[in-house]
Amino acid sequence: MNINSIKLAKESLRIESKAIHDIPKYLDINSFNKVVEVLSTCPKIITCASGSSGIAAKKFSHSLCCIERNAQFLSPAEAIHGGLGCVKKGDAVVIVSRGGKTSELLPIIDVCNKKEAILITVTENLSSPIAKKSQIVVPMKIEKESDKYNVMATASFLVTVAIFDAMLVAIMEETGYTLEQFGLIHPGGAVGERLNSKS
Repeated sequence: MNINSIKLAKESLRIESKAIHDIPKYLDINSFNKVVEVLSTCPKIITCASGSSGIAAKKFSHSLCCIERNAQFLSPAEAIHGGLGCVKKGDAVVIVSRGGKTSELLPIIDVCNKKEAILITVTENLSSPIAKKSQIVVPMKIEKESDKYNVMATASFLVTVAIFDAMLVAIMEETGYTLEQFGLIHPGGAVGERLNSKS
């Protein structure tokens, strides 16, 4: 590995660490509170996004299931080919789009509004079409991605995951979720063995 590769790797770590460190500085507490309230009480949560944002959204839906919230990830491709039938009035649909203009998501937004779902968007572009059509907008910001071309979803991906994790721990507190509940639904692996060793 050449010297410049090491330099860029260290710079990547610095950029990504700072991106996460900066979240509390711009976190909109009012919007965050609304999201936590909705996701703690709504009948169903659907997460939806493309690319790396989709991976973050899929991880969030799994984490929500782990705290016994009724959640699922819906890919944009499946959504516009009938998958939106899972969305009902009063459900929450969580969408991620850093630029707020992801073309695959725009028809999904319109359908969700017609079905009277609660649209929650995580985006950097607060004046974007997706943000303007959402009921709750959660801001995210990064100075730059961590690769030298500033094109890979690196820092933005970690920021998205961190914001979702913050929502998760707040929802756990709001719903009174217990370790015993988690132990029941997580019998597998080292975690399941540890939690269920006394039962």
